Amino acid sequence: MIKQQMKQRIYVDGNWIGENLESLTVINPATLEEIATVPKAGKQETKEAINAAAAAFPHWSSLTAAERSHYLRKLFTLMQDHEEELAKIMTLEMGKPLSESVGEVRYAASFIEWYAEEGKRIYGETIPAARNNQRMVVLKQPIGVVAAITPWNFPAAMITRKLGPALASGCTIVIKPASATPLTAIKIVELCEKAGIPKGVVNLVTGKASEISEEIMSNPKVRKVTFTGSTEIGKELMEKAAQNVTKLSLELGGHAPFIVLDDANLDKAVQGAIASKFRNAGQTCICANRIYVQSGIYDQFVERFAKAASDLKVGNGLEEGIDIGPMINASGYKKVQAQVSDAVAKGATIVTGGKGDSDKGYFYSPTVLKNVQSNMDIMKEETFGPVAPVQKFEEIDEAIHLANNIELGLAAYVYTENLSKGVKVAEGLEYGIIGWNDGVPSAAQAPFGGMKESGLGREGGHHGIEEYLEVKYISIGL
Repeated sequence: MIKQQMKQRIYVDGNWIGENLESLTVINPATLEEIATVPKAGKQETKEAINAAAAAFPHWSSLTAAERSHYLRKLFTLMQDHEEELAKIMTLEMGKPLSESVGEVRYAASFIEWYAEEGKRIYGETIPAARNNQRMVVLKQPIGVVAAITPWNFPAAMITRKLGPALASGCTIVIKPASATPLTAIKIVELCEKAGIPKGVVNLVTGKASEISEEIMSNPKVRKVTFTGSTEIGKELMEKAAQNVTKLSLELGGHAPFIVLDDANLDKAVQGAIASKFRNAGQTCICANRIYVQSGIYDQFVERFAKAASDLKVGNGLEEGIDIGPMINASGYKKVQAQVSDAVAKGATIVTGGKGDSDKGYFYSPTVLKNVQSNMDIMKEETFGPVAPVQKFEEIDEAIHLANNIELGLAAYVYTENLSKGVKVAEGLEYGIIGWNDGVPSAAQAPFGGMKESGLGREGGHHGIEEYLEVKYISIGL
């Protein structure tokens, strides 16, 4: 059904093409079964998509903000109408529980809804001039063709978080989804077509990332690249962007600290840690990876947290009552195994979990480790799996130091009921996103992005649309 539904095609200049190209196989990580094949596009197809976006840009950018908003509103409604279908496709190709997939579809649609309105609020400026015969005006105009390279862990939201502001600002776009999860992207683009978005405005290519990205980064018609993925790949894109001085937005790796102070509400802290750590089987860039708990409540927190984690049910995301689905692939599964083994060898204790099953899917039980120390691999490298290491600390300054003692700075969390302590920690953390008594801080209307090696720029909110605009100053002599 999926193969027929998805047509096994890419979308270029308003046409579904690619039937004669080599194919890539899409695997269900819960069953290891093939569920679809998609075209393996290369440099030529990518170039055609870029050319189509460039040709469509003059007309699309000339539309009024209200006209572009009309198309986005139609897309938002279609995403709502196809919510269940999108969610099932996502669970099949990515593995997350169906309830989480439904939540992601709604989250993804919220970006389309938000930017349908935010595009109407792209304001210019008039500046008081120094001379009577001069007028100074500042305009904001769309940057041009955008290329969006998206990851597998949120195959809908990571597209719409880029697609929404790009289209709302007047840009056209070429989307390159992750090879592991292209089907959700294809369905979203089908809905773009159904919404009547003119041909060439939205284009989609699937295939080998290296070939597609090479054309994207070297093609002077691409004026902006927005990428969500690893810091390693982000650095490579930065180097390549220098060829044409291409503008970049980069949402890169995270290794989020989760700090629990002695005065925290334990119910809130445990619930927040469960929601942050085990959502999407721990395969999120902002999930709690390093949990630091103050000594006065350390044992109590570990006991309650481990009990809550052990109650989570692991299995195929299409089955009812499942809380945690499979990991995406064998390499991620093996990394989790290696990190747990390293931690235990260095003195950590498994409180719950620590078991895997990869016979029919990449399943790993929700795991809590105590007696964790900073020298363990799991505290130094992003886990991207359902394992929660808990380390004890004594003083607040120690926790801030432990949290900041890393080159990444995407998201961090602090749980405290004390206003002064909370402000001190939140302001002291070198992270772009802080969840204070909130384990799930992401929202369409808020800026999302990191500091240090976690990226450049912001997505979401009014900040997100600025990334797709050029500022033009006009000096008028009277």
